[in-house]
Amino acid sequence: MEAYTDFAGVYDIFMDDTPYGEWAEFLASQIETYGPSKPVRGNFAPEKGEDGVLASERNLVVDLGCGTGTLTELLAGKGYDMIGVDNSQEMLEAALFKKQESQSEILYLCQDMRELNLYSTVGTVISVCDSVNYLLEDEDVEKTFSLVNNYLYPGGLFIFDFNTVYKYGQVIGDATIAENREDCSFIWENYYHEDERINEYDLTVFVREECAASQAGPSRQQLRPELFRRFTETHFQRGYTLEEMTGFVERAGMQVVCAMDADTHEAVRDVSERIYVIARECQKGTKS
Repeated sequence: MEAYTDFAGVYDIFMDDTPYGEWAEFLASQIETYGPSKPVRGNFAPEKGEDGVLASERNLVVDLGCGTGTLTELLAGKGYDMIGVDNSQEMLEAALFKKQESQSEILYLCQDMRELNLYSTVGTVISVCDSVNYLLEDEDVEKTFSLVNNYLYPGGLFIFDFNTVYKYGQVIGDATIAENREDCSFIWENYYHEDERINEYDLTVFVREECAASQAGPSRQQLRPELFRRFTETHFQRGYTLEEMTGFVERAGMQVVCAMDADTHEAVRDVSERIYVIARECQKGTKS
């Protein structure tokens, strides 16, 4: 499970058209409908009397694979007590910068989701933006989901999305995506390995940076006042079916509450590219 490194520095630039606001609204609505977690801060704070250790645990929301923390911040802005978990230190550095600007109280942890280690149970775990697809083996998914279930408060909620086999095989597999901007550009080359259902993507990113005086003499600076730094990363994702994900959820000790097409929020279809799954812990009984 490769972590983002250099790409983390420009991740938000190239993801600026991602509808994080809509995702946050959707997730908050599903937590309110199905889950035990409640907002605890600002105008969303609970009424007096709804406190204590158990309530604190129940109201915790974990963003698993939080990246640069954009969605984590939005949910914190809705009053949720947030924990962000990611295995990329570089992505978390960007998240911590946002935390400093917003003065939020988000706790960030640098962890591989396959080795999730929390200090208490939590009411809700979310994992979106196809983070689960970076788990390439059945055993990795089962281990991660079991850990999620282990840390869920009784009746707690696990909301995640995943890219389907259809998306990798029929939509982006073997496609090249490129974007050119004034200060940076990228080339994203996809290679789909059908037998393993693994999508390999090679990222080549060019980022503008000024020449440092220590690296070039005056005459060279006149000819080339700016440079573009090039870096590459290779990542792998695996496509899954809803049937497979349902099996992983159930074997981990949870039950699927519902599943839907992530783009339309309607019933899953054969051509669904991304699917939301809402699952609930169901084996621990009720804490009083």
